[in-house]
Amino acid sequence: MTFDMVQEITLLDGRVYPELGNVVMNGRAEYAEEHGFIKQVRILKLNIPHSNHVERVERYINDHYSDPGFSMDHWEEWVKPPEIQKEMQAILVDNRLG
Repeated sequence: MTFDMVQEITLLDGRVYPELGNVVMNGRAEYAEEHGFIKQVRILKLNIPHSNHVERVERYINDHYSDPGFSMDHWEEWVKPPEIQKEMQAILVDNRLG
């Protein structure tokens, strides 16, 4: 998967976290919202630059998670280790979101 946007995911328990995505992934998040798997999804920024930070997060996600398609029956949060969380934080800073 290639990511070009930053989304904000609100889980049913009220926890909110940023996530990288693309148009297809945003559609899946909206599907998850409509089916009650998550509380809300918002696009924070479209067309983010494909920086080294984005590439590192993409590589991690692609190596550790599979494309869920639209046959999902729950929302799977992409849990990231501390070094990938730092990359996410850098993406937020680079895009003036954090």
